[in-house]
Amino acid sequence: MINIKTDSRKVKPGDIFVALRGIVGDGHDFIPKAIENGASKIIAEEGEYCIDYEIVPDTREYLNNYLSSNYNKYLEQMHIIGITGTNGKTTSAYLIYDALNKSDKKCCYIGTIGYYMQSKVSDLPNTTPEVTEIYDMLINAYDNGYRYAVIEASSEGLLHRRLENVPFEFAIFTNLTQDHLNIHKTMENYAKCKQKLFNQIKPGGKAIINYDDANKNLFLFNYNTNITYGFTGGDYKITDYQMSIMGTSFTFCSNGVKQNIKVPLIGKYNIYNVLTVIIILYELGLTYSSISDVLTLVNAPSGRMDMIEYKNNRIIVDYAHTPDAVENVISTIKEVCDGHLYTVFGCTGDRDRTKRPIMTKIVTDLCDYAIITCDDTHNENPNQIVDDMLKGLVNSNYEVELDRKKAIIKGIDLLKTGDALLILGKGHEEVMIVKDNKRIPFNDKKVVLNYLQTKNVVRIEKIND
Repeated sequence: MINIKTDSRKVKPGDIFVALRGIVGDGHDFIPKAIENGASKIIAEEGEYCIDYEIVPDTREYLNNYLSSNYNKYLEQMHIIGITGTNGKTTSAYLIYDALNKSDKKCCYIGTIGYYMQSKVSDLPNTTPEVTEIYDMLINAYDNGYRYAVIEASSEGLLHRRLENVPFEFAIFTNLTQDHLNIHKTMENYAKCKQKLFNQIKPGGKAIINYDDANKNLFLFNYNTNITYGFTGGDYKITDYQMSIMGTSFTFCSNGVKQNIKVPLIGKYNIYNVLTVIIILYELGLTYSSISDVLTLVNAPSGRMDMIEYKNNRIIVDYAHTPDAVENVISTIKEVCDGHLYTVFGCTGDRDRTKRPIMTKIVTDLCDYAIITCDDTHNENPNQIVDDMLKGLVNSNYEVELDRKKAIIKGIDLLKTGDALLILGKGHEEVMIVKDNKRIPFNDKKVVLNYLQTKNVVRIEKIND
């Protein structure tokens, strides 16, 4: 465990407490609590204190320099992979984690679905936690013999310098589409935050870039060793693919070598995710033959295209919550669904309002029928969220049911034969976040399974775990 903390609640006797100034809080307000919990020293930008303290111009800079000088000698011995992008971060990161461990390379994972070593260790408060927590997890993994790590680098985490000085050997860019504009205000600012990851690749490291993304040139810095991948070009180019409800096979070409890959995942977008895994494994010394073998065994993270078979229908739970992700998931299921396609979805409160009508139009354009419901409302009125979602909508193939459980049950009851129901937005999440940050236990998949039990039907087809 590292001996420096930024959360006063986590201070143990002897720890150094650093008071960081944040967007919604100021660590200086919690210095008394840190002292009460046994802090041995306070690092602050102002004030006088009853224990040993040091006043510095920038506590964030002090913290990052302290962590780097005291712990990077261990992290430099690890292969650390950072991955950023609007969509695909979690799936790509988890697949890399899973594939490395199945290749006998002990890898930890830090990201949206938690902190994993051999299995899940803990949930995390953010996709990219505070830097002290990241160092704590990496050092813990190092002490347990792990020499590989994959970290999801969110734009907010990069904005707030939570990954500064982490020695990344690889940086991956998946794509850039509209999201988080409530924080970044413009797409330009959003891109600039993600660029930060590619400015801290250690010597000898490599940048892995989606060639097909319109923003790729923002990440192709000439001072990095760049590797590109995609369908339209790149160092790893897809030449063909076939997809069924049970999985996908595709062929890629790299340096004149063609290789066929089969994975138990569906969706063209998942081919992009798998390509990041192939590149990482190859760069770490595995042969294409070994990579092909291990990819038949990988699982995507929970809540990513989780499929439940119900009679002759499919119920799919997925985390998609951006316009691009929603369109990708729906388009994928349309390719393998012979019947009607229904969707249950909502939009998150206190987040980018401009994407709400875009998502509703995509869903109602592509699906036979939609049930609009609540996602995490936070402190926003659910009716305001729905009003935003319906703004300018011409389509009428929808209904509104704000109770998410009732909405899911309505969706299931619509299914006849050969139909599919998509439940989008929350994926793996175990709670519904409402006013005053109240967290109500709720999981889409559990709602489905509990309802099917009442109908004496519980059969899960494990496409993704």
